[in-house]
Amino acid sequence: MWLTNSSIGRKVVMSVSGLFLVLFLTFHMCMNLALVFSPEAYNVICGLLGAHWYTLALTAVLAAGFIVHIVYAFWLTIQNRRARGNDRYAVNVRPQGVEWSSQNMLVLGIIVILFLVLHMAQFWFKMQFNEVASSMAGLDGEYLYHDDPHNGASLVITEFKNLWVVVLYLVWLVALWFHLTHGFWSALHTIGFNNNIWFNRWKVIGNVFATVICLGFAFVLIALFLHTNIEGGILGWNAADWLLNK
Repeated sequence: MWLTNSSIGRKVVMSVSGLFLVLFLTFHMCMNLALVFSPEAYNVICGLLGAHWYTLALTAVLAAGFIVHIVYAFWLTIQNRRARGNDRYAVNVRPQGVEWSSQNMLVLGIIVILFLVLHMAQFWFKMQFNEVASSMAGLDGEYLYHDDPHNGASLVITEFKNLWVVVLYLVWLVALWFHLTHGFWSALHTIGFNNNIWFNRWKVIGNVFATVICLGFAFVLIALFLHTNIEGGILGWNAADWLLNK
């Protein structure tokens, strides 16, 4: 099958899976913005995305997309290194016209993956997995990991009141920005949007889109941190009530 047997096919698979993950990031950013303005709205969304069959199916599809993207990224990297052989050791400077992010996509991807694991441990494990595992264990009204998965607002606020958590996530967002700015236009280039007119346009669109996504996430982090650490807060709701599982 050409999607697995050829270099072009593997690039197409990685590009399509990457664009799919970009859509997820867009939704996730919009969902997080809801928390800044209304914890109640955020908890409603968490309820809709709980342990329902449709969200479990979407979670499986999303996990498959991540796995495919990661596997193909390593596969293509190994293939490229084998093709270059010893020549790769002779190049000590970045070739003119080649972006830094282009040469370091694997490293950036590994950073993104590591923080994804942290993110899942902090939130997904305590929310959707917690609800599913508790249901399978036959618990009625109680949860294995104590956190109420339907009160995601309290969980997120609790995590992001800590400075070290916010700093780590901001570092992750920088790596994500570099990864997205190259990956977005590169994916579109691979699947055929690569004529002379649109090549530079897609690069600009990709940079703007990645910047909006990462700034959206950063805004949520900083807003929640300031709201929970400044007396009286800066938003129109009481953080203390949600930290007490209102």
